[in-house]
Amino acid sequence: MKKPFQRKPKEVEAMPETMPEPKKEERSLVDSDYNRKKLFKKGVNLMADEKLDEAVEAFEQALRIEPDSVETLMKLGYARFHLDEHLEALKVYDKILDIDVTNPEAWNLKGLVHYEQKNYAKALNAVEKATESDPTYGMAWYNKACYLSLLNQVPESLEALKRSIEIDVKNARKSVKDKDFINVRIEEGFKRIVEVVVLESIRQGYHSIGAIVWTTFLDRVDAEGALNKLLEKGLIVKNEKRDGLSKIPIYDLAADVAEKIGKEKKGLFGITRKRLPTPIKNLKEISHAIQAVKEAIEEEDVEKTIEVFDEFIEPKKSGAHMIEQFFDEHREIRLWKIRLKDRGVIYLTENKEKMLSMFDDVEATITKKLRNQIS
Repeated sequence: MKKPFQRKPKEVEAMPETMPEPKKEERSLVDSDYNRKKLFKKGVNLMADEKLDEAVEAFEQALRIEPDSVETLMKLGYARFHLDEHLEALKVYDKILDIDVTNPEAWNLKGLVHYEQKNYAKALNAVEKATESDPTYGMAWYNKACYLSLLNQVPESLEALKRSIEIDVKNARKSVKDKDFINVRIEEGFKRIVEVVVLESIRQGYHSIGAIVWTTFLDRVDAEGALNKLLEKGLIVKNEKRDGLSKIPIYDLAADVAEKIGKEKKGLFGITRKRLPTPIKNLKEISHAIQAVKEAIEEEDVEKTIEVFDEFIEPKKSGAHMIEQFFDEHREIRLWKIRLKDRGVIYLTENKEKMLSMFDDVEATITKKLRNQIS
């Protein structure tokens, strides 16, 4: 290996056409990165096939090439976690946090290990670090709510759960059957979450009590109680539909609510046909934000890049739509924002091409979606 600051022989300096070494070194670096990626992909495929021991071996081989690869370490920790090798998994996550102490995914996964060990106080401490690093990390907020419930901190658990639902409404449906919330189910705040789940089911086009129970996994009594509350609040309306010789109650969103949150209706053969208020507008807004962020990245303008990143992250902007349509990319942008705040233009310069490439891919997907929407 060439030593740093070592002077080259004068003969080589005088005859650049006879300098094969840099090319060999360059090829070596490329081959090394190629091998790492190949081993990483092999490990991911083995995990998908549930061959976890072999996956661990592949990831460890990849780490011999690049010991500080957070991407590979994350997968290694996850594989060890599913092998119930909790102490080894914790060591991996701690190594990630030595590299980047603000990595929210590592903190969240570390919390899950402590949760499996039934050490809920430690799990809570870890997941709080995750939400501090990334306040828009919906799954971390959900896990925090679980740990708080298990520690019988009921009001705090409900607040964390509400925050997770604000970020991703799917967490509401998940929570209604989650045994971790047994301590908070009798609370009025949790009953309102059940109402959210029922309201979302109606929005998706399920209008009878049977269909609502089937899609939400709620008990019939809980579903009926939520429907009565929603009727009292004027959020839904009740009609009747003839079913043979009898009539059955049918529930739908109140007109003003339907206009605000949109509806999904069922077409032929039970296929759901979505009718959202402004689906094309949402996609176009993301597309416009992509143009702005690519310009900021090209100019290596850190402040502007961070500002535009918020368009993709904040739930009140395009964050919710990004989570639904581009979950992995949404997470990547969150991590980029944290690292840009820490390292500034150095990090932006180092990752410029990677960022532009990802936004190009998202833009291409959006273009395809817009064509489908229009057609």
